[in-house]
Amino acid sequence: MKLFDVYPLFDIVPVSAKGCTITDDHGVEYLDLYGGHAVISVGHSHPVYVKKLTDQLNKIGFYSNSVQNPMQDELALKLGELTGYPDYALFLCNSGAEANENALKLASFHTGKARIIAFEKSFHGRTSAAVAVTDNPKIISPLNDTVNRTFLPLNDVPALETALQAGDVAAVIVEGIQGIGGCRVPEPAFLEAASALCKKYGAILILDEIQSGYGRSGKFFAHQYANIQPDIISVAKGMGNGFPIGGILINPELKPWSGMLGTTFGGNYLACAAGIAVLDIMKTENLVENALEVGNYLLSKVAEIPQIKEIRGKGLMIGLEFDFPIAAIRKQLLFDEKIFTGVTGTHTIRILPPLILNKDQVDHFIDALLRVLKKL
Repeated sequence: MKLFDVYPLFDIVPVSAKGCTITDDHGVEYLDLYGGHAVISVGHSHPVYVKKLTDQLNKIGFYSNSVQNPMQDELALKLGELTGYPDYALFLCNSGAEANENALKLASFHTGKARIIAFEKSFHGRTSAAVAVTDNPKIISPLNDTVNRTFLPLNDVPALETALQAGDVAAVIVEGIQGIGGCRVPEPAFLEAASALCKKYGAILILDEIQSGYGRSGKFFAHQYANIQPDIISVAKGMGNGFPIGGILINPELKPWSGMLGTTFGGNYLACAAGIAVLDIMKTENLVENALEVGNYLLSKVAEIPQIKEIRGKGLMIGLEFDFPIAAIRKQLLFDEKIFTGVTGTHTIRILPPLILNKDQVDHFIDALLRVLKKL
């Protein structure tokens, strides 16, 4: 048997990692400014994280959700404290796509409606309904294409109100910052209008914070730059620092009933251990504040580079758009300068490092980027 060939792969084999550094099988070290799609939040192989999972694995790794697991309650309590949503409920699952799938299902249950409003350049996952509200026809199968949804321009309040006026919308789903869309930021005024319009027309507002949440924007959630409290917030990626875990934070006005949602692996002992370790480290090491400070430093540095056409994002979720294709830049950064970065589309580099990134590492990246640009 061989692997189903769906991933274009770099010829690099990571074998170990620590902090913001990845080491390959030849002993070559790389600066990680991508965090495996924004997954690595507290740094690779953080000793607190490693100990928490190791200790838990030596006790019990898994049992089903048919028994009590106090670690789930601990995770929910700490998450409520750090996010400022202590009165919300938490449903745990395994991934961002599954989180959004449950968010959309819950919205439809609550409203009795089926249509979903999403936004151009959105990405919400690759499962059934989540991929249907993702603005990329190439990855939507005919089966997924049966979901009733409408795509609107981001930050267009009149278009949103017009779409909601039909009265058949279950939910509006929007990313706190668009990831695959190029680190495009919803305007605070737009999010505030969206929240008010959802209340007016009986729709649920879902904030997809899977990539932009967990401190990455310089606030715990990117939507907290606006004065809103969404009905549902979906989380994953940085939640487990590499261990598969996701969830949705649910407004107390949305009531559960037995069997409404379910998952086999969601909220297992190891996942909870990972989630608790991440929150403890974030709190102790002030990583949300670090993301803001170091992110602002990085933004100030890239603003001095004339070849960059547009800079988008907040904190340590930054998109650098160029007037020309960036494949060569990214390749040289990786193979010549030993720096991992991300990409979206053909013209934008994404920076999504661990939240422990420091200013010396930013300077190292800027020097490397200038060297690469000088060669073009």
